[in-house]
Amino acid sequence: MLSSLGYAVSRGFHETLEPLGLEPGEFALLRAVAASDGEPQNALAERLRISPSWMVAIVDELERRELLARKPHARDRRVRNLHLTDAGRKLLRQAQRKAQQFDRQVTGPLSEPERRELFELLGRVAAGLHLEPGAAHAALRR
Repeated sequence: MLSSLGYAVSRGFHETLEPLGLEPGEFALLRAVAASDGEPQNALAERLRISPSWMVAIVDELERRELLARKPHARDRRVRNLHLTDAGRKLLRQAQRKAQQFDRQVTGPLSEPERRELFELLGRVAAGLHLEPGAAHAALRR
């Protein structure tokens, strides 16, 4: 059941973000940068448990689209800090609204107390699997 639900929710979320030209992994990275603007790219990849090669590829794409900017670290010229651009912040706000609508759609059959309980229980399941909040989906780490 969890696998079937996971697949259905994943496909639905992909379709939700598609009109914005975003992939779920790109959305996750934009959210993470917004939460810790200016964090070094390598530190963010490590915290989100994303492979360095995937991180470079996705940051390259988001930078090409002018949604993210890499800026030099103040003390280490090998390190690049990630920042959202104005366009990135705007797109992220739109994507967050769509994500919230999608969450409401998925949990529509539940009452508000059931919905809160579901998210609490899923958080416990995630913790049992050692998934940290904000960690990227396992498929994106490769």
